[in-house]
Amino acid sequence: MVSPGDVDRLFLQAVLSRGVLSGDLARTIWQKCGDAIKAVDERMAPQNTADRAAWDAFVARINKSIDDLDLDFRQFHDEVSGKEMYGLVNKKDDEIAQMATDYSPGEIVYFRAIVEQIMLAPHEAFSVTSLAALREVSAIKPKLNFTKTQAEVVLNSFVAKGWLLKSKRGRYSLSSRAMIELNPYLKTTYPDEVLECTICMEMVTKGVACCTDNCKTRMHYHCFSTFRRRHEGCPACKIDWPEQPKQKPLKPVGEDAAKDGDEKRRVRVRSAEPSDEEDEDPEAGPSQTQTQPPRTQRKKKAQQEADEDMEPTQSTQPPPRRSQRR
Repeated sequence: MVSPGDVDRLFLQAVLSRGVLSGDLARTIWQKCGDAIKAVDERMAPQNTADRAAWDAFVARINKSIDDLDLDFRQFHDEVSGKEMYGLVNKKDDEIAQMATDYSPGEIVYFRAIVEQIMLAPHEAFSVTSLAALREVSAIKPKLNFTKTQAEVVLNSFVAKGWLLKSKRGRYSLSSRAMIELNPYLKTTYPDEVLECTICMEMVTKGVACCTDNCKTRMHYHCFSTFRRRHEGCPACKIDWPEQPKQKPLKPVGEDAAKDGDEKRRVRVRSAEPSDEEDEDPEAGPSQTQTQPPRTQRKKKAQQEADEDMEPTQSTQPPPRRSQRR
């Protein structure tokens, strides 16, 4: 005997094996699950993937069934393309290490350190070079038991499993999967560093910023493209944005904002690192006892340290594992 609930079960099993998937793929899987059940019982109604209301109702039903597990099948958009995406997200404000099942404690600490450097990158670059990522092995070596060569393997694993992105320039940034699953952690740990798109209000680490100094407008590329079709200037400061790039263009958010020399100094969000004698438990997530400087001073200090360390040069160019509950 089959039932509509079997469609839900097959769908969730498919989602669990993928983590993050596009809206088109999610609806295709939904249809295939329905077709599989209908093959067993012809009385089952086929899924109408073209009916958006039916799809939204299905997502609502899925979320109701997994609500007791503190999970949510959540919609979001890819930062660069704007493509509709879905991911199974832990709704609890768990620390990064509490969701881990695939990585060792040392690898979780390493991932958390890379995330910190990404979030604190100067000039809103939200990315780090390979050199800076590998340097974290030495910076937190008391907690780790692998070499830099082994760290390269772990970094490749973070990319392969969809927690980090690696650009053609060799810079690491947060993936869509990391941003959707770690959203509560990022907002809690880096409240001053998290930027929200002025249009969609989702977190932005790749996009554009208004060219006016001190203006808070930040937009994803796709949000900016949509907004620019109907508006001439900034929604916040109202300045007209130039048509030609040479006329004080919009400022980049993301790796295009990185400057030569940024990677020379390691920035830290906390005022003190735990000593060897007082090594924090890597499974406990970010320490709740470590003190932090005031939020505005914290980011400003990191920016000043990076600028001071830059030398004149020629112009050259936690993680978390899948939840056991899922």
